[in-house]
Amino acid sequence: MCGIAGLIHRGKSSAVGAEMTSMLQALKHRGPDSTGYAVYGAPLKQGECIIRLKVAEAEDMEKGRGIYQVLEERKAAVDKVLAEHKVKVKSKHEATPYAMRIEIAFDGDMADLAAHLEEQEGVEILSIGNGLELIKDLGDARDVAGAYALENFKGTHSIGHTRMATESDVDIRSAHPYWAFPYNDVSVVHNGQITNYWIMRREMERLGHRFQSNCDSELLAVYVAHYITAGKTLEETLRQSIQDIDGVFTYLVATKDELGMAKDTMAAKPLVLYESDDLIAMASEDVAIRAILPHEIETSDPYDEEVRVWQT
Repeated sequence: MCGIAGLIHRGKSSAVGAEMTSMLQALKHRGPDSTGYAVYGAPLKQGECIIRLKVAEAEDMEKGRGIYQVLEERKAAVDKVLAEHKVKVKSKHEATPYAMRIEIAFDGDMADLAAHLEEQEGVEILSIGNGLELIKDLGDARDVAGAYALENFKGTHSIGHTRMATESDVDIRSAHPYWAFPYNDVSVVHNGQITNYWIMRREMERLGHRFQSNCDSELLAVYVAHYITAGKTLEETLRQSIQDIDGVFTYLVATKDELGMAKDTMAAKPLVLYESDDLIAMASEDVAIRAILPHEIETSDPYDEEVRVWQT
């Protein structure tokens, strides 16, 4: 079932953390298992980025007091890797005992750094971005926003997801959004099912891409990042995906300065769209848009095979 939402402000910054929280909370009935955000703040300087990572799953915290020693060892391993790569750590914050936000300055090989970090036991990168921060955890939007202080996040655009687990575990790894290793600032949320997932995944792996999970939605992030890196525009990539990817799907993609949407040939998965001169908002249900725009508005339903892209 799941619920997806996206919004983008043209030419200005806004309280996208609080806005997305309201939208996702309105979609809680579509997915009570986990909630995820990809939020885009003001871009950092060249050579600077934000790493969001986790060193355990939320459920690991139920293993008793011994888990805290394990977490400290894993965090120490992260620090050691950063030091070995001569990374300048500008700030480091722990939103939960298992989730870290690290702002760095680094002019080396980011793919090499990311791979080395994930070689450490229990360490999984959620996102690396110049503007992107990807946050996801178990619970509803209010739970996650409160734990990660998202109500105070200012930015230009965001996508989000409420998940009802159907084919993979209830854990952070299987929650949306997805980011494609090691590409900066690309994130995806998806509602639907990809029926040629394993064929497409093997093709992406043959091209050198790696996957964090067995969730079919991650394929979309890898696919988009691959073609954008190859020089295609986001719109061209989304249009091609409708031809290459089989199944029923509606998905949203965000980059450092764009928000896009695509629907499959059957348009079986819902999406409602609101567009004005300075704000675009979309979601699985009208109620999510009205959660941030309570006055009278007009919405529309994108057609089958429709692709739209907006810029900040």
